[in-house]
Amino acid sequence: METASTRTARPLVPARTAAVWAVLRRELERNEGRELTVLDVGGGTGGFAVPLAQSGHTVTVVDASPDALAALTRRAADAGVAARVRAVQGDGDALAGLVEPGSVDLILCHSVLEVVDQPADVVAAIVAALRPGGAVSVLVASRAAAVLGRAINGHLRSALALVNDEDGHAGARDTLRRRYDAETAGALLRSAGLEVEEIHGVRVLTDLLPATVVEEDPQALLDLELALSARPPFRDIASQLHLFARRR
Repeated sequence: METASTRTARPLVPARTAAVWAVLRRELERNEGRELTVLDVGGGTGGFAVPLAQSGHTVTVVDASPDALAALTRRAADAGVAARVRAVQGDGDALAGLVEPGSVDLILCHSVLEVVDQPADVVAAIVAALRPGGAVSVLVASRAAAVLGRAINGHLRSALALVNDEDGHAGARDTLRRRYDAETAGALLRSAGLEVEEIHGVRVLTDLLPATVVEEDPQALLDLELALSARPPFRDIASQLHLFARRR
């Protein structure tokens, strides 16, 4: 993604997803003893789907890439959870034809809303798939991080374009159609009838630090990422924003 190319240090994998997993684990604990029906929109090779299946839940991954879904199937088989993971080729805005309405307990929509034609349609489809009380985990690219990343790397005109563009898009060479801040991402979810419960920054510092610092003390970095993830202004300069919302 664009944020990775503009903030060039090698990321520490646990710190990259720690804030997201902290929220997801709380939701799993909230439903302890229940087997959840989980939908991972754009879930690709199963980085989240397989661990959720290993926790005893049933996961359907919808992704447009047959190669990614093939890798997911192999990964699930290797982890011994093939029976709990279903791979479906399709797009996020076509969920109505892929998933029974009101049937899903937890939906993941990570790194999808930046690239689709109509993000509002995808969010509406997600809400339709959720049962009342069901939750959605949304991960989006941050405009602030992209601006800072370009400026730090000397691409000042590109940074200015991101600031001035309504959607946080930097022009023809930009790989993302749009970027968000906490306000715009929250408004998108609320307009579809979701109640936003938590907003965290993901990769607040990890992508900014030299590789030597990242590798020197991984636990300290992990602890710092978690400590900063919910605290503005640190939250708002993270590479990605994680919003956790619920259908009431």
